[in-house]
Amino acid sequence: MTPDMKDRWSEHYQKLAVNSRDDRLRRFYQQGVIAVDTPVAAVPFVALDFETTGLDAEIDEIISIGLVHFDLNRIRLRDSRYWLLKPDRELTESSVPFHGITHSQLDDAPDLNQILDAVLDEIAGKIVVVHYRYIEREFFDAAVKKRLGEGICFPVVDTMEQEAMLYRRGVISRIKRLTGFKPESIRLGDSRLRYNLPHYGQHHALTDAVATAELLQAQIRHRYSETTPISELWI
Repeated sequence: MTPDMKDRWSEHYQKLAVNSRDDRLRRFYQQGVIAVDTPVAAVPFVALDFETTGLDAEIDEIISIGLVHFDLNRIRLRDSRYWLLKPDRELTESSVPFHGITHSQLDDAPDLNQILDAVLDEIAGKIVVVHYRYIEREFFDAAVKKRLGEGICFPVVDTMEQEAMLYRRGVISRIKRLTGFKPESIRLGDSRLRYNLPHYGQHHALTDAVATAELLQAQIRHRYSETTPISELWI
């Protein structure tokens, strides 16, 4: 996303609400997006995580979705959602041990198109939070485009990007790399350890969504204030 786009999400949504051909997408964009100067303490967040058949959004598919609503003070586990989805292609032998989802679990699972209304309803009007936006945003866009003939876009707060700004960029990080220091891991579990957050099992979409929500709460408490505008975090 270009830097100037960060301040133009509302305008972009208005155009998409008019131009989208699918009723579900039009309704999603009609919900709008919060103002760029909204303080993070007033932002309704929803953490989103996917498990997929691989890492290429053009050929791989989403097989599970987990999401949880939260704000800076509370994570609403009672309102969390979790879906298994049936992919068009077979799971690979290498992916099954990674996410723990088996063929038999997906035999009766729906296609994304059957639950798309529900997913869109959960994230409409919220700010989506992910750990590594190139999975959730790109896979969702590709999956929707495959089914509807048009994609989807929305602002996100990327907790991995927040860690990268501290540990992968800047003069100090470059000096460390040049002098042979191993870079800090910015994976979800390792990032949580820096904030003394508990260890959770990884690669379950709902557990990872909760872990991402907790991580953002900690990042904001450590680096920002409750009055920080959301435009400083979203992408």
